[in-house]
Amino acid sequence: MLCDNCKERDAVVHLTRIVDNAVTQLHLCEKCAAAKGVETTLSVPQHPLGDILQAVQQQASSTSEDAAVCAFCGASARDFRATGRLGCPHCYDAMEQSLRELLRRLHGSSRHVGQRYDAPASHLVEKPDTLHDLRDRLRRAVDGEQFELAAELRDRIKALETETV
Repeated sequence: MLCDNCKERDAVVHLTRIVDNAVTQLHLCEKCAAAKGVETTLSVPQHPLGDILQAVQQQASSTSEDAAVCAFCGASARDFRATGRLGCPHCYDAMEQSLRELLRRLHGSSRHVGQRYDAPASHLVEKPDTLHDLRDRLRRAVDGEQFELAAELRDRIKALETETV
């Protein structure tokens, strides 16, 4: 569809006006729309300096954060941001600064000020249905013809039964 004003270029702006219950449609190209005061991509001046400054700022912040690489497993801070997982326990030491900053942004502080977890006493911890679970896993291993796993489970069941007797 050609521009209704210049009849030379394709219309990319479609104006619908309603005046006294009369509907009029005007199809304009970008230049004619800009001349009539309609904001288009041509009428908004592009400032490449702003884009350059933003790119430099992002690069400076990302290189300082991405510079942390674990010497043990080779995982980087960029990998952590992409997956949300660290590669190994040594990553905590290698990426300490960026992790502290992340915690500070998430929780308002990089120090834990809440309650401390106390593990229950070993005599209070029960083994709920451990023997039952092992027997169930043994049955499923036999049904699935995983005989090596079944033999291992059978031995564990026998060991538990001799413990309880």
